[in-house]
Amino acid sequence: MIYVIVVTSVVAILSAVTIWKARRVRNEADFLVAGRKLPWGVLVFTLLSSWIGAGSLFAGGENAYRNGFAALWQPAGGWIGLLIIWGIAGRARRFAQFTVPDLLEARYNATARVLGTIAIVIAYTTITSYQIKAGGDILHLIFPELSRQNGMYLIAAFVIAFTAGAGMASVAYLDLVIGALVTGVVITAFPVLLHGVGGWSEVRQALPDNHFQALGSINLRQALGFMFPTMLLLIGNQSMYQKFFSARSEKDAKYAVAGWIVGTLVLETLIVAIAVVGSAKFHPENPREIIPMSARLGLPAVLGALLLGGVFAKVISTANNYLFSPATNIIHDIYTRFIDRRATERRKLVVSRLVVILLGGYALAQAAYFESILGAALYAYTVYGAAVTPVVMAVFFWKRATTEGAIASIGLGTVVTVVWNVTGSPFGIDAIYPALGVSLSSLILVSLLTAAPPREKWEPFFEKA
Repeated sequence: MIYVIVVTSVVAILSAVTIWKARRVRNEADFLVAGRKLPWGVLVFTLLSSWIGAGSLFAGGENAYRNGFAALWQPAGGWIGLLIIWGIAGRARRFAQFTVPDLLEARYNATARVLGTIAIVIAYTTITSYQIKAGGDILHLIFPELSRQNGMYLIAAFVIAFTAGAGMASVAYLDLVIGALVTGVVITAFPVLLHGVGGWSEVRQALPDNHFQALGSINLRQALGFMFPTMLLLIGNQSMYQKFFSARSEKDAKYAVAGWIVGTLVLETLIVAIAVVGSAKFHPENPREIIPMSARLGLPAVLGALLLGGVFAKVISTANNYLFSPATNIIHDIYTRFIDRRATERRKLVVSRLVVILLGGYALAQAAYFESILGAALYAYTVYGAAVTPVVMAVFFWKRATTEGAIASIGLGTVVTVVWNVTGSPFGIDAIYPALGVSLSSLILVSLLTAAPPREKWEPFFEKA
């Protein structure tokens, strides 16, 4: 009964926040970047919540169940990426646009904007899809009579409604509530779970030795295959840039990254540790469910319900972020840029909400296709990391990058990733290696073989405040 109460309370709180914020949305800036009024404290939790979702809680849990602490290679990519982000957060806020394709058109051209939008829609609807799948799993664990498929339908309905309600303002303040809840519960749950399974000595005895080794049962190539896609998604992550664009000031953006670094290191390490400790005693039918099962069976009822409710809320939060982001692209980067430049604010809001509904339906269809959340996560991270991240990083770090090089990089990075996965990863090589190799090579070679960009193209991204 306590699980039903907690999940019902989570949905009620999320609904209340969405209704509260939806009443304040008046124009495109309110919907897309929360009026550029978010303080750094809110930004910390919305960055943390949008980053740590089903990818960490289910894909990371599945990885830890199979490979032990070697699963930390996956979040380690994000930790490296955060060091890079620290240096560009202020400059990104100074640019103060709405989307990553805004950056691409300003630095390159409209073709780069459109190609970047296509890559983002492919990657982010995939990420949304496995949040929906994970949410269906959680509802099935709490309500066994509800099938995973029907659970997915319910989660999709929640996510679409919350996202269409108030846009970025809804997303950011939902994340504030969820991030604070999950941070406190995870920190509390780990020592309690460890004590419940008999302590560290029992965990070591129950699991193979390689679960406590740096590489475990995987090799270095596989470890880097976990790390690179995560790192590349983070440093080019549109959802993150939208949060920077929503910041009250450049200083707020920088402070938010500092808090994000601390929170990510602590939470992702504890998430993997909870999955490893839980795997010493529990063996779910689907390895991705090790953290929810550990919460349900390995913790006191109230704490387990809070952790499971927090995981449920995290899934919804992350799905909101990654559904909202491609909807923003279609409206801002295609609809108002090329189709209806004179659209009124009211029309843009109506179309924005319709696009959210359509993309939510597409994400739900993908959720039925992907069986492994870990596999779906790595695919989505690679699409984005190979197609978008190199040209975004060039915006801030390479003055010589040209429009032709950027177009080649985005197009080839997207195509190679999709084809490599459709053909079943030839030679057993992860898609990140050929996709990133082709993307970076084409960006560098084509840029060097074409005329250097004029100063006015790169100067705004390098000038000091």
